[in-house]
Amino acid sequence: MHIIVIGSGMLGLSTADNLVMSGADVTLVDARDLGAGTSGTSFAWTNANGKLDPAYHELNIAGMKEHSRLADTLPGPRTYHRSSGLQMADARQAPKLEEKIARLSELGYPSELLSADRVSEIAGDISVPENIELIAHFPSEGYVVTEQLLHNLRAHAVEHGAKLVRGTVTEVDEGGAQVEVHLGDGRVLSADRVVLATGRWTQALAQASGFETPMNDEIGRGSAVTGLLGYVKTNSTRVKAVVHTPELNLRPGEDGTIVVQALDLNPQVDPAAPPTNEGPFAKEMAERFTAVTNDSTPSLIDLRVSYRSLPADGFTIAGFAAGLSRTYCLVTHSGITLGPLLGRLAAEELVADSQQDLLENFRPTRFKYATATVGHLGPPLQLGDQ
Repeated sequence: MHIIVIGSGMLGLSTADNLVMSGADVTLVDARDLGAGTSGTSFAWTNANGKLDPAYHELNIAGMKEHSRLADTLPGPRTYHRSSGLQMADARQAPKLEEKIARLSELGYPSELLSADRVSEIAGDISVPENIELIAHFPSEGYVVTEQLLHNLRAHAVEHGAKLVRGTVTEVDEGGAQVEVHLGDGRVLSADRVVLATGRWTQALAQASGFETPMNDEIGRGSAVTGLLGYVKTNSTRVKAVVHTPELNLRPGEDGTIVVQALDLNPQVDPAAPPTNEGPFAKEMAERFTAVTNDSTPSLIDLRVSYRSLPADGFTIAGFAAGLSRTYCLVTHSGITLGPLLGRLAAEELVADSQQDLLENFRPTRFKYATATVGHLGPPLQLGDQ
């Protein structure tokens, strides 16, 4: 069976790697560099923390377990770190955090309350702000070194036979004996099945191909899709876990960097005029970093505009576009947590023609039978929202 995978982010590479290891003939197509879409600008926090819908929570728990399995089997430098996660709430946020902890406990999600004097033991050089009233610890959470994981997956897939094609896909045509993938330069690739793993570009390509995968895909100031990440260079601060505070989120990065995120700044980010490393966004993030670490103002914060791949109802899309379709759609805003799991489950459905129970609530065909128009979600602003 020949399968074309469109997209070389976390979902596309995970799917391609699992397919080729299942014996499929795989061609991986992308117009952009490795991880140039959402995967390359993700906070990369592995969790099921704010995912309280039971089916979605179960899927994300399975995704976290899949990362542990993959870390033990995939060649290359280790990229998954079960570091645990902390959330600190002030008086305004504490009631919501207490409510969430209670709900997560009902779902069996590990959590505990911490005193301020235990924070440095778990998270490193973190200073607890004076206004913090509640600190929650989630020991099963962690983070991914995304760029290295993408390299590991691609190298493994290519080593076992996956072929790489650079090109812009304009349309998927199911009208013939095989599915045809049309490229912008006039080339046409044919296969038995096609996997659409194109992130925030999914809806446009799906519409051009004659089917629907509704997305929140508006990019602009104040959109639910647009965000901002900072990469802090410092030799004096050590962060060991994923940390959420009222004003700044932090996690360990690559090569000694610390990845930071300020959710309340996201609605002010204009992709048409991206923030600079010398501008007010960088200054504000540096001041917040200093406040939560007691570090001197970092010499450099490298800012990158980030974009979420966000299905219209917020939940993962996984499955064939329609009943007899040969195009399999994969898109989620939990791509780092779920990528390895969705790649394996999608490969099993494609190669073995099986139905994976974990995916049954997330088929793209659910939008056809919705009784009301799917609303657009707002940007993540609260503690643990993203």
